[in-house]
Amino acid sequence: MIYASASDWRAAARKRVLLFAMSGLGKTYLSSMLRDAGWFHYSVDYRIGTRYMGEPITDHAKEQAMQVPFLAELLRSDSIYIASNITFDNLAPLSTYLGKPGDPAKGGLPFAEYQKRQDQHRAAEIAALQDSDHFIDRAERLYGYQNFICDSSGSMCEVVDPEDAQDPVLSALSRRMLLVWIEGTEAHTEELIRRFDKAPKPMYYQPEFLLACWRDYLEETGKAEAQVDPDAFVRWTYAKALAHRQPLYAAIARNWGVRIPAADAASVRSPDDFTDVIAAALERRAKEA
Repeated sequence: MIYASASDWRAAARKRVLLFAMSGLGKTYLSSMLRDAGWFHYSVDYRIGTRYMGEPITDHAKEQAMQVPFLAELLRSDSIYIASNITFDNLAPLSTYLGKPGDPAKGGLPFAEYQKRQDQHRAAEIAALQDSDHFIDRAERLYGYQNFICDSSGSMCEVVDPEDAQDPVLSALSRRMLLVWIEGTEAHTEELIRRFDKAPKPMYYQPEFLLACWRDYLEETGKAEAQVDPDAFVRWTYAKALAHRQPLYAAIARNWGVRIPAADAASVRSPDDFTDVIAAALERRAKEA
């Protein structure tokens, strides 16, 4: 790790941190607070949606528009244009493109197309994570930012192997940043499931995990692919995805970084608070070693 101890962290002129956790546990809250206090905020999801998947997202929107004769004519004559308006706080264009598998009448995608988009996301996420190295240097060279916060995707754990000491993504990330897991409790998990059940959203899954869930769901429900309710499938899968990700997050923290309780993350109100929380995490790690 780039900070060997709490004292190293406190004394560092350049504080560089990557936050990872399930969506909803405070990554973006902390990143936004630090950005407002003068840190450079690098959002992996934003980078995915703009740099790496911007064209497929826009093309998908154009395909939908071309089905409307009035809009199709205007698009062909370059009288209008369609663009994605992704922001740090609104990633809807990315999640909408990623989609859900199942009945097309309910907005579902054929499973093969869904897998294709999942593969696109995997490649984009790996590239966006690796781009953080470039942005650390760019932020300081161009704008004078010394402190850097990387707001990673909730699915970061799905594109790395935390038990591989040579994992290329984790090796690159840990050379430049302290990897910090925001660890939730069982109560947090229950709340995340409750929120997801109210508003199920597309998400990325590890390919083997996704395929196993899809096969199990079809077998359990007896439905054909085109009969699956997309929302029902992702609701059914979500709790399993949380259970699948938990040990992966824990292994990243154990082998590559530190962990902070979600309650501590929620209590942070200033960069000084953040410094204290990370210092405490480094002290805990030292005692556990």
